[in-house]
Amino acid sequence: MGFDLGDLRRHLTRHGRVVRVVIASIRGSSPREVGAAMLVWDSGQSGTIGGGALEYEAAAAARRQEVSLRLSTHALGPDLGQCCGGSVTLASEVYTEADLAQLEAAGDVIARPVTPASQVEGQVPLAVKRLLAQERGHGQRPAPQLIEGWILEPVHKPQADLWIWGAGHVGRALVDVLAPLPDLAITWVDTSAARYPAHIPAGVTQLPTANPPLLLRHAPGNAQHLVLTYSHELDLALCHGLLLHGFSFAGLIGSATKWARFRSRLAGLGHSPTEISRITCPIGTPALGKHPQMIAIGVAAELLALASGKEMKLEKERRA
Repeated sequence: MGFDLGDLRRHLTRHGRVVRVVIASIRGSSPREVGAAMLVWDSGQSGTIGGGALEYEAAAAARRQEVSLRLSTHALGPDLGQCCGGSVTLASEVYTEADLAQLEAAGDVIARPVTPASQVEGQVPLAVKRLLAQERGHGQRPAPQLIEGWILEPVHKPQADLWIWGAGHVGRALVDVLAPLPDLAITWVDTSAARYPAHIPAGVTQLPTANPPLLLRHAPGNAQHLVLTYSHELDLALCHGLLLHGFSFAGLIGSATKWARFRSRLAGLGHSPTEISRITCPIGTPALGKHPQMIAIGVAAELLALASGKEMKLEKERRA
């Protein structure tokens, strides 16, 4: 989660003027978290702040907005008839392409005043300075938040590298399901450019190559990998290469029979049972079914569960 400059740039190029609506703070329950944002223009929108009446009215107000910045608070129950019992403060900011240079010069965190008092003063509050210094001192990025009339948002950067090996039916389904997730940087590899669909989602790096295992040297050692090519021999070569190269997660598509044969062949290539067991096979949730989208949904749930577990561990370490 963070301020996605790339997404804003793409929509400004297409639409010229865009209103970014971000959840600045919440009290009680809310359909989305602080930092959730959507982009709104005259004829459409992208992203979501939770849907329902809140999003509908916020988008309509953004299209009517004439001031450069508007801060509004909404009681979700009394004002909008939503089941959530909390209230949400939204910041609606108008952007044009002329604003991009200043945003890009802000560094890792975009901090700006959003209340009249904070704008008049024209100075960064001490609490904001302290928070930024503290987080940077620990090599961390602050969570999105509203503090003393200022919104702080880290610039969005994908937190996990995911390499998908294979552009067949399952590979395409995985990219369709996983590409919208904000924290994944996806690299998609296959043996020919002709094997890819005509449309590649924004943010996905397409790497056709005649010899995919040679690309492993370019993958970060902590990347995640999903191996699902058209060839068992190529799958095996990639699994062998991954065990030599290193990874945080490696999943292989296949049946119990395929995996038994792979375990035997990988052992013959010198890998220990402990090393081989680091590869997950089959991937996803077999009970969901074998349709490509069913496999993709199961894999997405598996990767999200892993990410959630890592985040909980990091949070415990921060508090310790």
